[in-house]
Amino acid sequence: MFPRLVPAALLALALAAAGGPPGFAAEDTVVATVNGHDILLSDVRAAHRRLPREYQQVPFETIFPGLVDSLIDTRLAAADARRQNLHQQQEFKDQMARIEDQILQRMMLSKIIEKGVSDADVRSRFEKSAKERAASKQVKARHILVETENQAKAVIADLKKGGDFTALARERSTGPSASDGGDLGFFGRGQMVPAFEAAAFKLKKGAFTETPVKTQFGWHVILVEDRKKAEAPSFEDVEQFLRNELSQEAGTAYIKRLRGGAKITRFNADGSPLEGAAPAGENKP
Repeated sequence: MFPRLVPAALLALALAAAGGPPGFAAEDTVVATVNGHDILLSDVRAAHRRLPREYQQVPFETIFPGLVDSLIDTRLAAADARRQNLHQQQEFKDQMARIEDQILQRMMLSKIIEKGVSDADVRSRFEKSAKERAASKQVKARHILVETENQAKAVIADLKKGGDFTALARERSTGPSASDGGDLGFFGRGQMVPAFEAAAFKLKKGAFTETPVKTQFGWHVILVEDRKKAEAPSFEDVEQFLRNELSQEAGTAYIKRLRGGAKITRFNADGSPLEGAAPAGENKP
């Protein structure tokens, strides 16, 4: 359940940590006045967008009073700080310079991403990913994990005599899946440690490993119960993930281009020369 009211002090801290420009929307309803200065509904909505994710999940109507209180407190404290000339101090000017750089960086990255990540790019990435997934396979497996190779060989011997894999897993496996009869469900390549994965994908449906499989966890006996092609998610399910992935790639490429054309010299924390540091644009692979 969401709290009915989030304390204004907590919201003030969250907004301060989030940073970013206030921003204004078309909405201009006055929701409060502070010594003659208006606080607009657009200010409150902008503050809501700047909150950390856990606060953004709170319905706007629920968090609205706390946001207004936070903006009122900010306006009052800022006015008092100006009366005491804190805005003339060097510490304030230094922090404002840093904030300005951060805002300009975010705005530039947003511009690069908006220009470089189109709907067509997202759709293209999805289609490529769907083709790769369609060609991949999954196996449904159970395993019995024991401490020694001899224990694993004993399990295999019992299986060859007609022993029930699920029952043996519950009885002898030391793995966390023992209570489920060693059931691991379906998994694809890259989800298990290499030796385990290699052995599992070599097995036909209904077969078990006749040689113990060693990993860092111990010795395994693996049974493959089923095989299938990986299920492709819908475009709607992965659209935002793919858009974020492409955005990150575009931002990384942009920063790399900037570094490549810049003259950058780095030093150690004590100001001494950093040995082995290559100038920007000459970075070694």
